[in-house]
Amino acid sequence: MTSSLTHPARVPDAPLAPPSANGGLLDVFRRRYLLRLLVQKEIQARYQGSVLGLLWSYVQPLVRFSMYFFVIGLVLGLHKDVPNFAIHMFTAIVIVHFFTETFTAGTRAIVRNKAIVRKMPMPREMFPVASVIVSAIHTFPQLLILFVACLAVGWSPDAAGLLAGVLGMTIITVFGTALALLFSAMNVFFRDFQNIVATLTIFTHWAVPMIYPYSRLANSDIGGDGSWVIQTYLANPLSEAVLLLQRCFWVPTASPEDLPPNSMPDDLFGRGFVMLGVVLVILALAQLAFSRLEGKIAERL
Repeated sequence: MTSSLTHPARVPDAPLAPPSANGGLLDVFRRRYLLRLLVQKEIQARYQGSVLGLLWSYVQPLVRFSMYFFVIGLVLGLHKDVPNFAIHMFTAIVIVHFFTETFTAGTRAIVRNKAIVRKMPMPREMFPVASVIVSAIHTFPQLLILFVACLAVGWSPDAAGLLAGVLGMTIITVFGTALALLFSAMNVFFRDFQNIVATLTIFTHWAVPMIYPYSRLANSDIGGDGSWVIQTYLANPLSEAVLLLQRCFWVPTASPEDLPPNSMPDDLFGRGFVMLGVVLVILALAQLAFSRLEGKIAERL
């Protein structure tokens, strides 16, 4: 009988594959243990040597809110026709801060962890995703402050408002994750992208109804639902998310007769679900682009 040692079994040819997983975002959540360790590392690194630690997540938004409220509300007097202007503005501050932190930290995630990327075979998507989770953790204290403030002024939530809040947070989380994925990969090849992101985030405070109400734009000479200015303004996922969160927290704190005309777009929920579909498509395209660049990331680092 012929020995198997002299005639070894033929091994079928298989395409070469990188040692890291290639299942995209699905592999990130299959390896939740690694993701949890990376999130813990990011939090510890951020507050290393800090006395207040996570308390800065409370201090910074309160300082930011106080500055904006003093200048915009008291000095410029833009709060006179907006009931509970403080709630209106702080709601937008929370969601804008979550987005900008996700976008900025996610863009630098891979470069900041280049030592791990070069040594460990793990999904590269894990680094920007971890940044999104860390940003969400830092946003939670701000949401808690907002929740308490809303209760203090007589917040009476309704089912539609709660749905708006969930929808708004989902939109901004998906959109932030998509941009973090895309820009984290491109930043490996050209470091200019982290400066581009820092420049883009300057406009976020002015591109959403935060320091001014949506009604001020809708009731202006260039406003109106049919205006291309309004349509372009509402095509911004961040603007849509802010309006949805304001529908959740700000609108229920005021009586309908006190709200200025056109405080919210008539088709807010319809636009919200359409926007959710749009950002999901953007996330899929960002994942595709990331997968194409992933094979060269370790080499460029």
